Amino acid sequence: MSSDEAHYIDVSQLRVGLYIHLDLGWMGHPFTLSSFRIKDDGQIATIRRLGLKRLRYDPLRSLGEPLPSTAAPAEDDAATVTAAAQTDAAAAAEAPPRPEATPPVPHLERLAQLVHAVDECERKFVQASRTLREAQRILRAQPARATGAAQGLVDDIVDSVLSEGEVVIHALNGRHSGDEHYLHPLNVAVLALMLAKTLDMSEGDARLLGMAALFHDAGKDEVPKKILMKTEPLTRAELAYLQQHCEFGARLARQSGLAERVAEIIHQHHECVDGSGYPRRLTGAQMDPLACVLAVVNVYDNLCNPYHANDARTPYEALAYMFAQQRSKFDATILNLLIKSLGVYPPGSLVLLSDGSYGVVISVNPAKPLRPFVMTYDTRPDEDAPLILDLSECSALSISECLRRRQLPDKVLERLNPRRRICYFLDRDHMSKV
Repeated sequence: MSSDEAHYIDVSQLRVGLYIHLDLGWMGHPFTLSSFRIKDDGQIATIRRLGLKRLRYDPLRSLGEPLPSTAAPAEDDAATVTAAAQTDAAAAAEAPPRPEATPPVPHLERLAQLVHAVDECERKFVQASRTLREAQRILRAQPARATGAAQGLVDDIVDSVLSEGEVVIHALNGRHSGDEHYLHPLNVAVLALMLAKTLDMSEGDARLLGMAALFHDAGKDEVPKKILMKTEPLTRAELAYLQQHCEFGARLARQSGLAERVAEIIHQHHECVDGSGYPRRLTGAQMDPLACVLAVVNVYDNLCNPYHANDARTPYEALAYMFAQQRSKFDATILNLLIKSLGVYPPGSLVLLSDGSYGVVISVNPAKPLRPFVMTYDTRPDEDAPLILDLSECSALSISECLRRRQLPDKVLERLNPRRRICYFLDRDHMSKV
């Protein structure tokens, strides 16, 4: 029997620990993935009900050998085995799924709604990023028009955030929005307004915070590009010039007709509650409470999305670093709320699942922070559509560890296509209600 043919076994040979492949579309069986390691006798019983006589298994990823077959053919019948296996696979692909193998309709509806939620967030992000880009472009020449457009964007987000229902942060995977749409101010605004709901912030304060977040880095337009893009450590003079962007931004906000409090929040967005920030080394008691919120989310997004992508930390690493190394710089309540809101596995995290597959966390499950929504892909080359899993509904799967991009195999990285810069958008009551 050749090595390829030896990878087919009879269903009577199934046992716990075998890594098997179901040659069916993933909608043709009730399992999360078509390839997995058998964990219990219940899975074996379900596989047998699919009606397949033979199936493939992977000896290298199996924990043990198959059981002896009660109907194993002789070696000189290898051709018959191969032909039968091919016939089974072809029949399974062409024939409609057996009633007992078809997942319940609510499950299929759930998957469709999850995909729709992702696409809707991507669409809204692209629209919002274009609005903000245009507002920033014309801020000096047409301040009234620019601030009006930005205010409309903030109003939409605030209305969504402060309405009833859960609000979760959704990390975009870039299938519809390329990295050219990435905007740090939009990320900061979304994260800040997510915290606004958790902090029970008034609608008026939330709108001020949103406007300050969108324009907090506007002053960097007055900083030479050679300083902003420099890869070597800045000189003392260069650092001092860069730090002036807070003052430049506050001045521009006032000139553009934004509220005085918005200008002051922009001025303070790099201050720290322990007095170690800039430009005025304010302490927490001296800072505007909204600036304390902006300072926390600004640092988080800068750690995840620095100017030089190679310096980026994963969302998991960024939160861990802020808590372990920098927490004296931030308002403790706000930092803890950010960690709670983004979850143990923050959106944008690359993860290894317990079945050996890879995925990207796209949204937190507020009720079950250890079981977020994960986007993964079928391992077969002809399956291009993403598979979105709600791990709260996949009891057989869990997250084994968080990974960095370099830890993903090249083929997986190409298929999974995680964006180098993480973009966020709000998903109100959409991922959790369906």
